[in-house]
Amino acid sequence: MDNKQLEQLIQTATKKVGGKKENDICHYLPIGTGGYIHHFTMRKMKTENPQQLADMINKYIINSSNPQEVTPKPRAARGSRKRRDLFTFSKQDLERMLNMARIAGDKEMVRKLTPKKDLRTVKRELISSIRHGRIEPELWNMYVEAMAAQANLATIPSNAAPASI
Repeated sequence: MDNKQLEQLIQTATKKVGGKKENDICHYLPIGTGGYIHHFTMRKMKTENPQQLADMINKYIINSSNPQEVTPKPRAARGSRKRRDLFTFSKQDLERMLNMARIAGDKEMVRKLTPKKDLRTVKRELISSIRHGRIEPELWNMYVEAMAAQANLATIPSNAAPASI
């Protein structure tokens, strides 16, 4: 079947279903996975497999006494893929968990729950705590981690360093 014959067949099918454009016949052509054929797929079939497309049009539209629209493939609702098992914590909840981790002495959990601060802020808070005579081991640990991270960045050769720094 050549392109001209296929175009003529598509025009005839479009008129039969009362459509205005060739995409309107897609709703009458079922596909194996359920639902009707997507217009991109139909367009692809026009070039790659015109005989199969012509057979489908003949079977479901032209040779049918009254063509039936195919029910759409059931789709998942918008937002249905969102994770529902994730917890959302308020700022107060996080503070309470952080205090519980401090009381329990769980340094790893304290580190995970403590908000990240830049080196400048950590230095300022550390100096302030020293001036006021307070000992804050968490602040010292944050300072050590920030300095170690900065030292790691300094050891990376300049041509291998990521551009987003």
